[in-house]
Amino acid sequence: MTATSATRRAPLLLGIVLAIAVLAVGVVLLRGAGSSLDGLFGNDAPCTAEVDGHTVELEADQAEQAALISALSVRRELPARAASIALATAYQESKIRNLDYGDRDSLGIFQQRPSQGWGEPEQIMDPHYATNQFYAALEQVDGYGDLPIDVAAQEVQRSADGSAYAQHEPDARALASALTGYSEAAFSCEVDAPADSGQQPGPSGLTDNASTVRSQVRQAFGPLPDGGYAPEGVRSGHMEGSAHYDGQAVDFFFRPVTPGNQRMGWALAQFLVANAERLDVATVIFDDRIWTASRSSEGWRDYEVDSEDPVARHLDHVHVDVA
Repeated sequence: MTATSATRRAPLLLGIVLAIAVLAVGVVLLRGAGSSLDGLFGNDAPCTAEVDGHTVELEADQAEQAALISALSVRRELPARAASIALATAYQESKIRNLDYGDRDSLGIFQQRPSQGWGEPEQIMDPHYATNQFYAALEQVDGYGDLPIDVAAQEVQRSADGSAYAQHEPDARALASALTGYSEAAFSCEVDAPADSGQQPGPSGLTDNASTVRSQVRQAFGPLPDGGYAPEGVRSGHMEGSAHYDGQAVDFFFRPVTPGNQRMGWALAQFLVANAERLDVATVIFDDRIWTASRSSEGWRDYEVDSEDPVARHLDHVHVDVA
């Protein structure tokens, strides 16, 4: 290479380096703001809610938080409207992410401020605590269920621009309808099939992964009746090859079969799908429908069983098994 060629190449190389640096800074800023980079780097929104022709796409971490916000509204026996208000608020405040930063001392899903009495920073960073704090404040708003979503949200948040919450109402309502169980089989996620963990049942008769699922469900929904496992293991009562025999499955019961219990069952079933990647969930079955990680691109499918028995058809319980 001649000295002249090198001289000509220097500005070009410098320009390329500067362009890469600017792009990298832009990516960092976008990620810091919680913005989606799907358009630049491909689809990173594996979870979808489809309700009355409206589609909402969420990334995995957003889906987990949205499902928890909805589950806690079910546990508190609040109307789906409460979940819609909470989700619209979370969209505006954090893009439904548990952020460890914010304006001044704002933190968490709802960007609650310790200096304004919402709690200690470590408490606010706990999504269960933060969401329950939001609902406790919302319940103090007279007639919140009849208020426009942005007005109700602003009564809780007291933000600089309360009207901003309104823009998220369509997405929030669709998510709330699915994740509180009013829209059946309306929420699904595409995940990779989890690898076999090789775990053995512990003292409860469940593997560590199955025990974690049971614990997470209880945290979100309260002490639901469950079964399908035993300290010495189960030996009968399930179809051949069932994950119950390996301590990898739990059944959560919703008896008797009523519209109210069906809604609660669907809230749980779709909560499990929203958390499938994190919890190594392989299968969820409820109400004649099945979701499997190995065929998750197909969403919820008909569960085909040659029986009219409500138990065999999983009408009265949600089945979940893990890797």
